[in-house]
Amino acid sequence: MKLLLDTHTAIWFFNGDDRLSKRAKAAILAASNTKYLSIASAWEVAVKISIGKLEYKGSSKGFVELALSNGFEVVPIKPEHLKLVEGLPFEHRDPFDRLLVAVAAEERMAIVTTDPNISKYKVKVVW
Repeated sequence: MKLLLDTHTAIWFFNGDDRLSKRAKAAILAASNTKYLSIASAWEVAVKISIGKLEYKGSSKGFVELALSNGFEVVPIKPEHLKLVEGLPFEHRDPFDRLLVAVAAEERMAIVTTDPNISKYKVKVVW
């Protein structure tokens, strides 16, 4: 299965946070699954660090490097993703999460997230 981690899920996974569900952790660690991080998540980390909403050891660049060193593939933002965002219903107002939904839909990935608003879209959610 192709797994796209939501930003908070990736942070929790990298930090060994107990808020990560056992099912989500098992899915991320399963060798049969391919793990992805959207560059939108790195952008979200950069924005939240800059406005003081996130204390993260390292930078957004370090966040991407950590993902790569843990065997994740980084997904760029493609025009097809943006086109899907334009047509998404406003079940979720967060622009980063809306983009993640579009990436997951276009790339046929499941999203690993605890965010209940994401499950309102036609994407598979793992938690």
